[in-house]
Amino acid sequence: MPTYVYETIPQFEGEPAKRFEIRQSMKDAALTQHPDSGQPVRRVPIGGTGMMGGGSGGAQASGGGGSCGTGCGCH
Repeated sequence: MPTYVYETIPQFEGEPAKRFEIRQSMKDAALTQHPDSGQPVRRVPIGGTGMMGGGSGGAQASGGGGSCGTGCGCH
C-alpha cells in the first residue's frame, strides 16, 4: 500500500498547517478529515521516482547533467 502525505487546512489566521503520512490503498478515497482530530485535511502531491528508461539516447548518453545540476541524468 502506498503512503500518502496530507496536511491540515488551517481554520484561523496564523495557524500553521500540519503534515502527516498515512498508508492507504489506492482504491481508498482521499481523506477529508484528520483521523484523530477531525480537522479538515487535503492530500499533498509529492513527486515520485517514476520509471526511468535505461536504453541508449537521452540525457545519460549525452553526458548526463540533467537540469537539477547534480549530474544524475534525471531530467
